[in-house]
Amino acid sequence: MCLRHCLISGRLALWARNDRLWARTAKGFQCLAAAKSTEKTKPGTKGHKKGDSRPAQAGTERTSSESDQKALRLDKIDQMRTSGLEPFAYTFGVSHTATQLQQAYEDLPNGELADLDGSPISVAGRIMTRRFLGQKLAFFTLQDASGSIQLYIEKALMDSDSPLPFEDLKQTLDNGDIIGVKGGMKRTDRGELSVAAKSIHMLTKSLLPLPEKYHGFGEDTEMRFRNRYVDMIVTEGVRAALRTRAQVSTCMRRVLDEQGFIEVETPMLEASAGGADARPFVTWHNALQRPYVLRIATELRLKRLLVGGFDKVYEIGRIFRNEGLSSRHNPEFTSIELYQAYVDYHAMMDLTEQLIRTCIDFAGFRSDVNAAKAAATEMLDRRSGEVAEGDQQSSVASSRANVAQAGSVGEVLNECFEACVEQTLIQPTFVLDHPIEISPLAKAHRSKPGAVERFELFVAGRELANAFSELTDPVEQRKRLEAQVAAHRQAGGAVASASAEPETAASSSGFGGSQEAPYEVTVDEDFLRALEVGMPPAAGMGLGLDRLVMLLTNASSIKEVIAFPLMR
Repeated sequence: MCLRHCLISGRLALWARNDRLWARTAKGFQCLAAAKSTEKTKPGTKGHKKGDSRPAQAGTERTSSESDQKALRLDKIDQMRTSGLEPFAYTFGVSHTATQLQQAYEDLPNGELADLDGSPISVAGRIMTRRFLGQKLAFFTLQDASGSIQLYIEKALMDSDSPLPFEDLKQTLDNGDIIGVKGGMKRTDRGELSVAAKSIHMLTKSLLPLPEKYHGFGEDTEMRFRNRYVDMIVTEGVRAALRTRAQVSTCMRRVLDEQGFIEVETPMLEASAGGADARPFVTWHNALQRPYVLRIATELRLKRLLVGGFDKVYEIGRIFRNEGLSSRHNPEFTSIELYQAYVDYHAMMDLTEQLIRTCIDFAGFRSDVNAAKAAATEMLDRRSGEVAEGDQQSSVASSRANVAQAGSVGEVLNECFEACVEQTLIQPTFVLDHPIEISPLAKAHRSKPGAVERFELFVAGRELANAFSELTDPVEQRKRLEAQVAAHRQAGGAVASASAEPETAASSSGFGGSQEAPYEVTVDEDFLRALEVGMPPAAGMGLGLDRLVMLLTNASSIKEVIAFPLMR
């Protein structure tokens, strides 16, 4: 009954729903409150309404070609140098960021000036908009790393020795230029907090115009990611997402360091790929005259450290897998993998929940949902009676194809679970006790024959973390690894199932799948020798950092949370 309903659920249902699941993250996880950053909005652009009288925006010179604009700006550089003004400064003292000024002067009344005399306030940033009102007043929008603030530029307030006098601003400055401003603070009559400029300094002359703000890159995400440095300037939320990523990494280190874990670095170049079944990137070492691969996991190296006498270790590092690109997969991604001696997967489950919850709070979100826990087979049995009749015809073919490639009962159950259950796990859920056939590095369950002591954490229908009580018996480990190699070869050396979760470094599930050129899977003899020396009882966990940040920022693509994603 269970298998039949799993077959009719199929992969098409999983694929069709995956893209929609991340959009439901806020409701499912209940932890996506408004961020602290003023930039914290979903990346995107808005259309420019007909008849809208907005000020000139970045790249308003859109009637001219880029090369024409560059030529005009090069002429301006020559003119500045002729007049003794250097367009590329060496330094500029900054006293406040835009956000700091917004906070410090939030109570300044409308129409009031403050701190115009004495020690001036100094800010620096990129010009995003310019608006001139006659010959004596102008308003600029200045953007720095923290946010944006308006510049109030009145000719009567400016110093006579300003490097850029008011009369030269319109002809000299362009949107995209980086300037420094010294002056006081003013709240305009309309309530806009502004820096009242006394002197303006040219710091960097931009040669290329920025995309126009209200059109920008439009729907061309390919152009956005290929010009990521421009995307960071003009697309709201991009820098905020990258800040969230940095905050999560910082928080993870802080939590683990406080609990006595030691951060380590293991080799990225390996003689053979181990710790997962994935296609590696292969390179050649000229001096040693032999091939090497980029690591596909950090697991086996970290376990060697437990053998060597460390009790608590972790690594936040890059993993490389020579596999496909998608909204969830990037061949180069970041994982955190940690191992602790003398505990089992129950203790690791508690640590995983604490780690994620603390990082969510640290990044400025809320999490008040406790994760559910259930065995994989129990969820599968429960789901088998819930499959709608309408799903049957649309997904049966795909499910049959995937199950047909499975080499064992455990793999059949895993395929069924992925097809039937995964996409339904919206709330945080620990899935426990997987089949032994898909978990070659996990310890056999102490009370459930055919299962291992393993859990996967799912949120919004996607795997976020993977952990287990570690197998420490070298004889049993050899049997498991040799069986994995045999199964891989029997499947023709094909790449692991396309539904596998490569961001989870500890994952070793699944064989078969894409019919690409075969790659080799070998037994790591040195790792087995290390186990023969003796490894203490331990548990380990791998977590995809990129996916956690996707969850927190509600990003629909992994490219949104990587500074410079790989492009085709």
